[in-house]
Amino acid sequence: MPLTMAQAGVENQIKKVGGREDTRRFLENLGFVAGGKVTVISQINGNVIVSMKDSRIAISREMANKILV
Repeated sequence: MPLTMAQAGVENQIKKVGGREDTRRFLENLGFVAGGKVTVISQINGNVIVSMKDSRIAISREMANKILV
């Protein structure tokens, strides 16, 4: 399922990062790689705030839909 459908407060494992090559590279540079752990903190107007590796990252709904957990 895409990251936008993940329940807040539950740790998920990233299965796949989709999208075009430049989009995948951008997300991988932020730390979104297959096998990584990510926790959704909140969703505001579809935009997602996640916690991973002791950091909080805000990404758009479009980017979050490309991350499968």
